[in-house]
Amino acid sequence: MREVYFDHASTTPPHPAALEALTRLAGEAYADPSRLYGRARAARIELDRARATTAEAIGARAEEIVFTSGGTESCNLAIIGGVRAGLAARKTPKIVVSSVEHTAVLEAARMLGGVEVVEVPVDGSGTVSLDALGEAVAGGAALVSIQHANQEVGTIQPVVEAARIAKEAGALVHTDACMTVGQIPVRANELGVDLLSASAHKSYGPKGAGFLWVRRGVRVRPTLPGDDRERHRRAGMENLPAVAGMAAALEARGGEIGEEGPRLRELTDHLREELPHRIDDLTMHGHPVERLPGLVAFSVLYVEGEALLLHLDAKGIAVHSGSSCTSSTQEPSHVLAAMGAMTHGSIRVSLGRETTAEDVDYFLDELPPIVERVRALGEEQAGSR
Repeated sequence: MREVYFDHASTTPPHPAALEALTRLAGEAYADPSRLYGRARAARIELDRARATTAEAIGARAEEIVFTSGGTESCNLAIIGGVRAGLAARKTPKIVVSSVEHTAVLEAARMLGGVEVVEVPVDGSGTVSLDALGEAVAGGAALVSIQHANQEVGTIQPVVEAARIAKEAGALVHTDACMTVGQIPVRANELGVDLLSASAHKSYGPKGAGFLWVRRGVRVRPTLPGDDRERHRRAGMENLPAVAGMAAALEARGGEIGEEGPRLRELTDHLREELPHRIDDLTMHGHPVERLPGLVAFSVLYVEGEALLLHLDAKGIAVHSGSSCTSSTQEPSHVLAAMGAMTHGSIRVSLGRETTAEDVDYFLDELPPIVERVRALGEEQAGSR
């Protein structure tokens, strides 16, 4: 049976360059890089090299990179640490976020006591309303967080324009770039933000690593007490093998995405064109143009996303569903709900560096009969009640 992995937006298979760096340093660079003896100095050299490579991948300075355990910690450090620093500077106790942010951002904002959280709406394509953002930051805010691209529908947000609006109100600006770093060209300084979060495993690096870019001159307070790692911005020893693997993956991806982007966009354009023709009552999600090149999201009426997912899995096709009953939360997608889109029968197909045209054609051939069977079964069950 053919096996097709269409869930790269959840996590990517590690790049060969990442695996080489990870396995090499796991055995060699085990010493504490903050110590002064020989093995520790060797580990420090590797850590500094990984930091410089990571910074270069987003056009930043090495000293602006804070290594973390992943995207969730990076977002938490940006939101909580950024707001605490802002409040110490007597900024307005308000956080402004888009309604389609990742839960790592939304929950971090909500857990800060004594701080107002304002969620800015999006339109039907999942694009944040800049007018509503301007109204939300009127009177000031400590921090604004607008994601670079959405994890469920792939819409790329107008971060540059949003950052300008937020800066005029005196707010720090954070963008969650976990879906874009290593996937499309990203230059942190060109976005106009102060803080940028990224995750290794979203860009062919190992799990357990990520980073927060902190623009020079911007302050964040550590979210956990402990020690003086990462220039006093984060507690806990760096996971050197993992961050080296992340850096190696980002370096390799820098030479790949120029050709890969157009190829993936061609494949997803084919999916977006063919799916509505092959399946009745199917709705595409996300912006038709301003979107990630390898992600397609859609909903199919009269079926449950979980049923489609399981039937596709039986055919060797791995996809993600944002419908209810497909995750531990048992809740429908807050992203689709915020967009006013149908939350049931939703499927996300996310392609990657090893995806072929044959994989896409296989999916297009297998999905329509699965939809027919699931719909027919649903009609039978309804008629028997």
